[in-house]
Amino acid sequence: MADIQYLADRIALMDVMLRYAKGVDQRDMALYASVFAEDVEVVGFGAETFHGRDNWVGYVTTALQAYGPTQHMLGPQLATVDGDTAHCRTDVQALHYLKTEPNKTLTLWATYNTDMKRIGGEWKIARHHLEARGTRIQAD
Repeated sequence: MADIQYLADRIALMDVMLRYAKGVDQRDMALYASVFAEDVEVVGFGAETFHGRDNWVGYVTTALQAYGPTQHMLGPQLATVDGDTAHCRTDVQALHYLKTEPNKTLTLWATYNTDMKRIGGEWKIARHHLEARGTRIQAD
């Protein structure tokens, strides 16, 4: 039975990050917000540390106004599960079309280091850390 729970947890953890990407790319901020714990801590997205789901989602909603379409492509996830907590490492390549210069694309290469906890039977992001590897702006 433990193996079945482990597999179910691994799939659920991957789904959290897939909903994260879908929510931000489709600008479905309710879906995006749903993956975070109410008291989430977010670091690595600039100098500021964000505390709380509402603060973080508000920041992202505003930041996205600079971009047209985006696409967050996630690599395979490495996860460790310990009861109702988990740590996940997910590589990401994110494309951001600039609204002011639609023929230019900002590409981000990074790793998400994400701590999750099971809340009310669902996995939620409790701490999210962006470890940027590089960025490039290039014309299409």
